[in-house]
Amino acid sequence: MRILLVFTSFITLFGFFSCQSDDFSPETNKPIENSYEGVDSRLWTYWESFETEAAARGMNINLTSFDLIGIIVEIQEDHVAGSCTYGGNAPRTIRLDQSIWNDLSPLFREFIVFHELGHCILMRDHDESINQQGMCLSIMRSGLNGCRDNYNLNTRDLYLDELFGELP
Repeated sequence: MRILLVFTSFITLFGFFSCQSDDFSPETNKPIENSYEGVDSRLWTYWESFETEAAARGMNINLTSFDLIGIIVEIQEDHVAGSCTYGGNAPRTIRLDQSIWNDLSPLFREFIVFHELGHCILMRDHDESINQQGMCLSIMRSGLNGCRDNYNLNTRDLYLDELFGELP
């Protein structure tokens, strides 16, 4: 049985992130050391960053050891930025929406990629935790509960600590 976990991104959240200015750019931070078969090369820096951030938190994750596909394509469902499918004998597959991807900052691209890797690799479900100010407390939020994302350069480490720290 295939399990489909879909990460939805409402236009308001999309607008919030696409308008943010930031100096974050994993695409130019360093040369790419690894290649990832079956993964769009535009995702390689995010794959490496995921491995690096996991290692910084005591987790040894080598994405090349997984049967994992990562593609950027047009997703037909409205407001869906990405999805992860896994189960059975098929490879784990992350699909990211081309139109949304093109309009996002590198920081929010990381947010989406890490969210989907959270499903496909860390086996995390959606987490709808919210604080008193209405901010989402997890990168694994579904986008359906109305909380506001606060993923930025100042809060990035907190979100990543939560992502890699609360495993099933």
